[in-house]
Amino acid sequence: MSDNTCERCVITVPATTANIGPGFDCLGAALQLNNRFSLRRLTGQEEVFDLVVDGPEGAHLRGGRDNLFYRAARCAWKAAGHPPIPLEARISLSAPPARGLGSSASAIVAGLCGANMMIGQPLGREKLLELAIAVEGHPDNVVPSLLGGLCLTSRVAGQRWRVVPCPWHKRVRAVVVIPNLRLSTSEARRSLPQNVGLQDAVSNLSALTVLLSGLRSGDGALIADGLRDSLHEPYRWPLIPHGLTVRHAAMEAGAWGAVISGSGPAILALSSRDLEEKVGKAMVQAWQEQDVEAQYHAVSLQNFPAVCQAVE
Repeated sequence: MSDNTCERCVITVPATTANIGPGFDCLGAALQLNNRFSLRRLTGQEEVFDLVVDGPEGAHLRGGRDNLFYRAARCAWKAAGHPPIPLEARISLSAPPARGLGSSASAIVAGLCGANMMIGQPLGREKLLELAIAVEGHPDNVVPSLLGGLCLTSRVAGQRWRVVPCPWHKRVRAVVVIPNLRLSTSEARRSLPQNVGLQDAVSNLSALTVLLSGLRSGDGALIADGLRDSLHEPYRWPLIPHGLTVRHAAMEAGAWGAVISGSGPAILALSSRDLEEKVGKAMVQAWQEQDVEAQYHAVSLQNFPAVCQAVE
């Protein structure tokens, strides 16, 4: 074991938005909204995980061995051949759970990185990425959560994962509107068909190509044309109360497009910097007119990865 083991550490993990229209289960972006996890090693040998949540969001979360954060931590220890460590975690969430902003992915990444740090970091970034995708089941959130940036991830020969970092022009702003509603990923996935038509698949492939070109160049017309999806959004919009009304408000305010963030119910609009405030306020107002409280964040892409630091 390395001498760089520690008793305490802090992990900062970005919230993420995934799918981004046609990029179902393969495209995700890290946002300048960070969740913070402070870990402390507890005394004793028993497997214990205590959880403290700062603020009202996430108050329903519980500790224990079945907690997603601790399950991820145990995966890291198992991969490193290290016995489990009793832990306490204090978390502060900028991206609330069950909103479509990668809260589960951030917990997985924080659990893996924190567990690795506490035993001297024997696992490299590539192994942590492999474990994160295995725990989550799909790559679109956990990859940008760990690595930062806009990431396109594909399974290639030999069942390996290939991550392609994609450019995101500084002109493009992400306006994320978060309602006081929850929608579990499992419920959103149950709404999807088991099979899709050939024409729908072709439509998504072409739209994704156009979208990535627009994000690279900052061309709003290309982004608008690329933010169309036939694989998941038609089945998920009905699960988000007044979601299409909010989407319409974003477009009326000048957004290039608006899509479901992850599995929802948060909605992601892409706009120029000079219109971000107008777009955000219009989307919030549209929900408030339907008696749904909401808030918005206008943010840039976060290009740096999750950060884990030992604390003396």
